[in-house]
Amino acid sequence: MSSNATQTLDTRGMNCPLPILRTKKALAELAQGETLAVTATDPGSLKDMQAFCKQTGNELVASSANQGEFEFLIRKA
Repeated sequence: MSSNATQTLDTRGMNCPLPILRTKKALAELAQGETLAVTATDPGSLKDMQAFCKQTGNELVASSANQGEFEFLIRKA
């Protein structure tokens, strides 16, 4: 998923709210339309990222879960 992203962010080992805060900071550095690939291990990150994108207007392009890791591809609005 991260191969086609403009930037990647590794938040593995971080618990709420750090993955969201780091995602917000990373997105602020991107231009509109660029994408951010986020990897997380916090089980709450699935719902958190969905809510974050809905609240901020950014697009959650894709999400996946595999062996305790969650990946998200977010396009900046």
